[in-house]
Amino acid sequence: MTNIVTKSVELIYQMDMNELNQVVEAIKLKRTHLAKQTARSFMVGDVVSFTGKRGELVTGIITKVNPKTMIVKSKSGIQWRVTASLLTKLGLGQEA
Repeated sequence: MTNIVTKSVELIYQMDMNELNQVVEAIKLKRTHLAKQTARSFMVGDVVSFTGKRGELVTGIITKVNPKTMIVKSKSGIQWRVTASLLTKLGLGQEA
């Protein structure tokens, strides 16, 4: 672990319940911010890939951008709702 993480963990062990709840809320807010920031880097028409539930690599085009997730239409025509952080951008426009 990095130095900052080690220090944070040590401080967490010293906290009472109220302080822990405040830390949990801060973590949730930070995760939401990062997810939305990642989602803003994608646009409709971007060609992306991700690993499906069964471990297969899925390639498709983004058809809709939501605040945290993308709707991706694969080559086979299946639509997937995927968290933006799981996507890898391959390019813009039509699939190769």
